[in-house]
Amino acid sequence: MTKPYPQEFRDDVVRVARNREPGVGLDQIAKDFGIHFTTLYAWMKKAEEQDGDQPATTAAASAELREAKKRIRLLEQENEVLRRAAAYFSQAHLPGK
Repeated sequence: MTKPYPQEFRDDVVRVARNREPGVGLDQIAKDFGIHFTTLYAWMKKAEEQDGDQPATTAAASAELREAKKRIRLLEQENEVLRRAAAYFSQAHLPGK
């Protein structure tokens, strides 16, 4: 279980990360504040979504995307079966067979 950080602390860390000097990586800032890099990255992403800089991914959109990918895989498999069947039947009608 991760330890909860106060919102004020999170906001301060994100502010420092956004205003960092060129050449200073997020990993160094996370280390300086004693948090894990992925924690800082998640806070940065959430802050961008809240600020409207990046569109948030909703649960409904994620589910819709998962279903669409599943449907695409199924259609690709069906397409492969049809391609092989067409190749097989075209071989059957070659002269000399």
